[in-house]
Amino acid sequence: MADPRALYQEVILDHNKKPRNFGSIAHASHHATGHNPLCGDHIEVSLHLGGDTIDDIAFEGESCAICKASASMMTVAVKGKTNSEAERLIEEFIAMTTGKLDMNSPNTVGRLKVFAGIAELPVRVKCAVLPWHTLHAALNATGSASTESGTASETLLAGPADS
Repeated sequence: MADPRALYQEVILDHNKKPRNFGSIAHASHHATGHNPLCGDHIEVSLHLGGDTIDDIAFEGESCAICKASASMMTVAVKGKTNSEAERLIEEFIAMTTGKLDMNSPNTVGRLKVFAGIAELPVRVKCAVLPWHTLHAALNATGSASTESGTASETLLAGPADS
């Protein structure tokens, strides 16, 4: 079986060098800007909803390899999904990267599970989740997201409520 850390590094490097859906879309119906003040990551997510389905999505900006790879994989994962399916995936991804998702229970993360180990690197969690907060902001027309408290996506960063 492949070493999960090696797979993680391979996936991050591939999506960093050749990001999928990098750029902007002219016909975007939704847009948001995301910023991580701690490391300087700054991305923009634009998408087009056809009814309740994400028909097209793209991202652009300057960010570290983890953020860029996360954004790249995010765009691939949510294209063709409904708004509610995307929101569920956002919640599960953030819960997974913060160590709050039971990976043995049913979930929708699929190939995104390569990011599960990021929970062991707390300094890098915000890099991985920034694109997801930005997608959430775009879907909810809040315009911007930040990895710092006091933002519209603060609840998402905290993860699911503990029961």
